[in-house]
Amino acid sequence: MKNQNIRLFSLLALAAVALSSCSDSFLQEKKNFDNVNVDIYNYYEGCNARVSDVYSWCLPDVTSSANWKYNCTGNADDQSKSTEEFSGFSAFVHPDNELSVMGGNAVPDYFHYSSNNIQASVWGRIRNINDVIQGIEGGSLDQEDKDMLLGQVYFFRAWCYYQLVKWYGGVPIMETVEEPVEGTEHPRSSARECIEFILSDLQKSATMLEASTLDGGWRSADDWGRITTGAALALKGRVLLLWASPLFNRTGDESRWVNAYNEMNADLAKIQKCGFRLYEAGGANAAAFAALFSLTSSCEAVFQTCYNTIQSGDTQKNSNWERSIRPKNASGSGLNPSAMIVDMFPMADGRRPSSCNTYSKLQVSDYAYNPNFPFMDRDPRFYRTFAFPGVRWAFSGDATQADPNNPSYNKGADYELWNYVWYTTADDRDNIESSNNYGAENLLANVKGMYVRKRSDDADVNGSPLYSWAASTTVSGFTYSAAPYIEIRYAEVLLNLAEAAAGAGKMGEAVELLRQVRRRVGYTGDCGLDANLASDQAACLSAVLYERQVELAYEGKRFDDLRRWMLFDGGANVSEINGAPSSWTLTGWGGNTCTYLGFAPLNGQRRENLEFRVSEETVKQGLGGTTINDDPLVFELNDQEISRPAAIDLRYDLADQCKAMRNFYAEFLVRKTKKGDSYTSDHMEEYMHFFAKYYFLGIPQAAQASDAGLQQTIGWEDYNQGGANGTFDPLAN
Repeated sequence: MKNQNIRLFSLLALAAVALSSCSDSFLQEKKNFDNVNVDIYNYYEGCNARVSDVYSWCLPDVTSSANWKYNCTGNADDQSKSTEEFSGFSAFVHPDNELSVMGGNAVPDYFHYSSNNIQASVWGRIRNINDVIQGIEGGSLDQEDKDMLLGQVYFFRAWCYYQLVKWYGGVPIMETVEEPVEGTEHPRSSARECIEFILSDLQKSATMLEASTLDGGWRSADDWGRITTGAALALKGRVLLLWASPLFNRTGDESRWVNAYNEMNADLAKIQKCGFRLYEAGGANAAAFAALFSLTSSCEAVFQTCYNTIQSGDTQKNSNWERSIRPKNASGSGLNPSAMIVDMFPMADGRRPSSCNTYSKLQVSDYAYNPNFPFMDRDPRFYRTFAFPGVRWAFSGDATQADPNNPSYNKGADYELWNYVWYTTADDRDNIESSNNYGAENLLANVKGMYVRKRSDDADVNGSPLYSWAASTTVSGFTYSAAPYIEIRYAEVLLNLAEAAAGAGKMGEAVELLRQVRRRVGYTGDCGLDANLASDQAACLSAVLYERQVELAYEGKRFDDLRRWMLFDGGANVSEINGAPSSWTLTGWGGNTCTYLGFAPLNGQRRENLEFRVSEETVKQGLGGTTINDDPLVFELNDQEISRPAAIDLRYDLADQCKAMRNFYAEFLVRKTKKGDSYTSDHMEEYMHFFAKYYFLGIPQAAQASDAGLQQTIGWEDYNQGGANGTFDPLAN
């Protein structure tokens, strides 16, 4: 262990607690009990209140972008905008603004954040958890009750440390309650020690919760949303996978993969005994895949944050996801996927489209891909992940209450998205950088070229929506939603195991696990997987990563996958890190994970957006005015006495519907590439650049300033040493 210290203290302070759980009974328990007398631990009600307090601090939150407190949940934040999912340079891929500790472009602070507020401090949460552990262990409850409560708390300590270690490698290990005394110091442990600590806590959690959750989960519906043995073992699998991945395993040590596989394979039965499995309710075009995100108690939700529709008070916890993804004319705001990911999704035979050069070791589809008609012959999950001009996307609510110009479509029950655009001048129409576009059906300047549809509470797959529709002079639309956010679902458990199996040389088992995931969305037979995957380890691992990208899109997982596999540069630029030891050089996977996997590095690429504008050849030069009444396509269709085709309805077979829509696009719409990532002031393209030192972040200046002895990560400036290069090696044993 490095002989270096860090002062970690946080002052306990009363604050309003943001509460979350599926069960209203559970929600009512979650009040602020962080400033308590130790006698509370002699009573079950008091102990349970303290445990519920831990939930309120530590659960992921879909309403927040990724930051010091919350992990990425799929929003267009700095992490997701460093992947293929969204365009626009974020803090991590901006080529011109290298992050630093002491410079103006400060490295994000996921380490400390604040030293004087228990809820605004990463370490404050850990201190609170340790207080609960110490209090319950020292209290007078019987051992069965202690285990049931402590099992949940040990999970969250592991969860907090997992969030730290994936960014920083080694961090201080705190197992006891530290008083907020200035000068208290603790060493920064190695990554190995931290991983072992996390795994130990998760195993404790899993074992302690077996009596309460191993027989189909918690016995009372009031406890739905609490941690189970299955959740602890699922997170354990994710941690094992992180440790085996190139980020922490530069030599490609196969024993880590074998250990991960053996542990995860043995744990799968217990995860299943907790009641977790793929949700397979049937329905056309991956309907079950779509529906699982709008169930309050899905069998696939291994670890989730639950929400409610309570409008005020201490137990209010509303999700804003539905509002964030719906188009403006449906009372939402809309998330715009990049053209890159739209063009990457598999075709209907399960293989990559010809436009996708990222996974070159996987076969190209037999279906011809025409980017002008991206909805033709795609993987069923494509239609549940994206929305495009001419697709049905039903909801329950009257959008005309927000704006009388919005289309009603039978109060949302028959809503169709028509988000094609036009421009007012030919120069704007032909300019990739122009934002002077106007969208149909009152979208106007609020239009998105395509929309993220993933995790939507779609009325066609859920007849009892989890959201409340508000209608007032100030607020209208999707306001209060109880749709849960699933952090770990059973499909990820299978994909984690598949990756571990492939890394351990058991490619045949990995292929069968991939087939399980694909069968749920309608694949049969070989499920579109290449025949050589069972014999070619590199191709098999590539197929697993591709499947993860598709299955888990917009769930906040992609950035972590890219980092742990070092896919921004393949690990080739480690030598550029100031002071990087030779042990950081990637020697496994042929010295370059991108080359090994056949993956095109993200560094040096751009992500553009796309839209469909009216055709200048058939629709008045593609030009119109600035109001809802200036839609040139409507004028053209009226002149020809024809109408738009029926929107593609995912409840029915798509073949003929998509052909009809293709014909409409071919005559009246043109795909336009639209600016995504930045251009220079002289209109030159700029390209993503993830600096190699970002694979392990530097400790931020504020945290260093609070401790004169805090050792900095190699490759980053040490504030306490006058800006000299850091000396802490996260990978040293």
